[in-house]
Amino acid sequence: MSADTVLRQQLLALLDGRNAHASLDDVVADFPPEHFNTRPPHVPYSPWHLLEHIRIAQWDILEFVRNPAYQSPPWPEGYWPAPDAEADEAVWNDTLAAIRADMAALKAMVQDPATDLTAELPHAPGYTLLREVLLVADHNAYHVGEFGILRQVMGTWPPGHE
Repeated sequence: MSADTVLRQQLLALLDGRNAHASLDDVVADFPPEHFNTRPPHVPYSPWHLLEHIRIAQWDILEFVRNPAYQSPPWPEGYWPAPDAEADEAVWNDTLAAIRADMAALKAMVQDPATDLTAELPHAPGYTLLREVLLVADHNAYHVGEFGILRQVMGTWPPGHE
């Protein structure tokens, strides 16, 4: 197996999670809808806000890679929903569907053997797809772990979860 194939397989596994940390699907499974908008003690955002932040940041990185004319939102306010924004079940599901769709698009780039993972992006010297994939994996892992901790603090894990 070539080094390129191994690298692509490892990147895909990293994006999926489950190696050294929980996956997004693991931490959102059976999340109680009545707590989508609950703010845990000493936390200025809700579980849905956190998922929406993951979605926005991942989408931002994906668009940066594939659209040379893309302009990132202002930092930090453009990477979070409005503080008073709330989600119902449809919005929650839309956020998760968007995270999954954007992840699938990113993974398709990684899977494409014609894509040079280490070539500089033509519109962003010094940046590569490899760097951006690692950034998404790192950011998502951090916040997926945070989501799991929020569930522990909020007592929203299903009975028997360890």
